[in-house]
Amino acid sequence: MSDRHNSESNAPTAASGDIKNDAETLHAMSIDVEDYFHVAALAKVIRPDQWGSLPSRVEQNTERLLALFERNDVKSTFFVLGWVAEKYPQLVRKIAAGGHEVASHGYSHQLIYNQTPEVFREETQRSKVLLEDIIGAEVSGYRAASYSITHKSLWALDILAECGFTWDSSIFPVRHDNYGIPGSPRAPYTIETEKGHLLREFPLTTAKIGGLSIPAAGGGYFRQFPYPVFRYLFNNASGGGSRPQMFYLHPWEIDPDQPRYNNASWFSRFRHYTNLDKCEHRLQRLMQDFRFGTVSQSYDAYKPESTEFSTRLTTQQMVGLT
Repeated sequence: MSDRHNSESNAPTAASGDIKNDAETLHAMSIDVEDYFHVAALAKVIRPDQWGSLPSRVEQNTERLLALFERNDVKSTFFVLGWVAEKYPQLVRKIAAGGHEVASHGYSHQLIYNQTPEVFREETQRSKVLLEDIIGAEVSGYRAASYSITHKSLWALDILAECGFTWDSSIFPVRHDNYGIPGSPRAPYTIETEKGHLLREFPLTTAKIGGLSIPAAGGGYFRQFPYPVFRYLFNNASGGGSRPQMFYLHPWEIDPDQPRYNNASWFSRFRHYTNLDKCEHRLQRLMQDFRFGTVSQSYDAYKPESTEFSTRLTTQQMVGLT
């Protein structure tokens, strides 16, 4: 075990009364169920037509997460990729049987702003129907591949509503090369689409430090920041525990034994492979430091105390956000 890992393990935790002072706040735990070869960081070295021939690890990694959640008495929302659900319907049923919430992550993990509205509608409806057929229940939540609802793809919100979704968690209020709507609300709000549909939006977590919005939602940020730094940012974003926040992770992020693609760029390898061996331990600590439930549970616990969802933005207003 490295010195760095030792120092992380010895840092203060909730067991010593360090952070867990927000006992009434239920944050949202979410998992984007996709395999290592689906990710945008490796898209230049792995083609979609290769996916079916590659060794899959999504089932075993998701089952590890399910076991971890069971040990910690945590329920999560699983945004399941349609491609995965089609190959592993038994995994989706196991998620639902464990009392977790099943939501849609689209079908093919293609960026929305690279799709036509017609293709997006077909893929979105296909994934929703597939998931509902597998679990025998309605699927009402959606998250875009790589958070790709941006200024360029706000048209997708109307399609989501027309497909029967009532809430979304795709908008990241940050500036990033692949995603984000800078200046969009950091707390949950309601979007009025161009056609007049209403969608509840659960944005990804950001901390406000010195006027800067710093991503603190999970994923690569969770792995790349030292855990005490991430914990501080997540607590900062929640106002010291007064507002529930959204955390996300992917099953491949707890899998240091996944295949390595050394022909990917240095930056892509940094984004994808950093601290995979530490991630499961950090997730365990996070669940000790904060309370988590599904997105719907977090919303239900939050709304009686808040008027945030009465904040309504039209898509036209969102175009002007910077």
